[in-house]
Amino acid sequence: MSEKRLSVSQWQKLKSLPGLLSVPVPPPDRQYARVRLMERDIGLPVKAAILIVLFHYFFVSNYIETVIGSSTRPLREPHELIYERVPALFIGYMLINAAIGTLLVGMRHFSLETIRKLVLVNCFIDAFFFAGLTVITEGFDSFLYWAFLLLILRNTVSIASAPKQAFLNLTVSGAYLSAAVAHYVLKQRQFMSADEATRQNLLLEEPILWNEPFLLRLSLLLLLTVICYGVQVLMEKQRRADEEAREFSLRQEQLQATGRLAAEIAHQLKNPLGIINNAAFTLQRTVKEGKTITQQIRIIREEVDKSDRIITELMGYARLSEGQVERLDITEELDRAIEQVFPPGGIYDVKINRDYGAALPPILAQRGHLSEVFVNILQNAREAMDGKGRIDVSAQYGQDYSILVTIADNGPGIPSDKQDKIFEPYFTTKEKGTGLGLAIVKHNTELYNGTVQLESAPGQGTLFRVKLPAKSVFTVKK
Repeated sequence: MSEKRLSVSQWQKLKSLPGLLSVPVPPPDRQYARVRLMERDIGLPVKAAILIVLFHYFFVSNYIETVIGSSTRPLREPHELIYERVPALFIGYMLINAAIGTLLVGMRHFSLETIRKLVLVNCFIDAFFFAGLTVITEGFDSFLYWAFLLLILRNTVSIASAPKQAFLNLTVSGAYLSAAVAHYVLKQRQFMSADEATRQNLLLEEPILWNEPFLLRLSLLLLLTVICYGVQVLMEKQRRADEEAREFSLRQEQLQATGRLAAEIAHQLKNPLGIINNAAFTLQRTVKEGKTITQQIRIIREEVDKSDRIITELMGYARLSEGQVERLDITEELDRAIEQVFPPGGIYDVKINRDYGAALPPILAQRGHLSEVFVNILQNAREAMDGKGRIDVSAQYGQDYSILVTIADNGPGIPSDKQDKIFEPYFTTKEKGTGLGLAIVKHNTELYNGTVQLESAPGQGTLFRVKLPAKSVFTVKK
């Protein structure tokens, strides 16, 4: 196991390389804000103006009649049949946009997932609608080309998911390419079906599909897709860095405040308890007779000792102000804990399987607290398996900007009647256990607003699921 550690670590680093170019998903409130700004506040007025202009061209002016002419031939040309269907398709597009616009106006009543799907469908419809307009205008020479550039910019703002955004922007470029090809094919068919005189006129206007201007336009669309993606990566990473700095400062202040409060409480209570204990001890030595009095004094001293132990534990919180919050890589901390529990050259016959997700957000915590969580769980697994078996360690991206760590062993498991007490202080299932290991795990996890859960059954092993929020102060409820 130890000989393979270096290669496993290197492999995990290689797996994380794609994360450098990934766009972290913004918090729900920022996604709502982006959709509200681009799709509702800007998109709806702009689209309304465009629809009014197109309505004028299709229904008020004689644009369609001018394009197809006043031909009365029984067999109409393909391009003429297409132009005749434009008004009906436009009406359908208007109705779809009216429905989408209504939903966007009342978007606060819908879930974020519903809004995401609505925006994605809306972006696809717009891309193909403008592609259709491009076909009936001038193809790849159409002035509507600039609308495709604007669609890519719009998609970059509205679509938070990196894969969906990249796919949608590539679809926009593909829609423009398809429109250009369709326009070219229609022109070719029109040329082939025309008479000689008309062919001479069309020959002067015949488009060349793969000419330099068309390739430049298509290249610009693809280049803008890449640039927008890169800019969003940089901006989102910078935003997360700023929030992380604020989180770092606030979390450090919270821990220091907790430490000072614990130290003050312990100081205020420890002195009176010491006086009570001394007085009870003196009284016990003085009173020689009277078993009832002696017994009551003994009870007082026992309870004082118990309170003193609790306060001593409480004073441990004062150490929180001594450490420093750091920006910790969860995979590195897991590897460090594994090496500590299963040192190189150890005698343990344990196979450890690692499964770390790529581009995991950092954890802002004190290294000692995080180490105690993982080390105690791994030590429990090692002791439960008696140094032989398999441990599966996983770290994946969870919901609400969190990291989900699971540590599972194939040991004997924990009886169901003891699972409810497993995290209680001083409760242990081992002969020489102190009962503090898993209590520390629970304490340190909850200290950072995290959770720890246990799943176990006799003979089927034990699984600990630790959820640690990468952000605590800035978590937004959906």
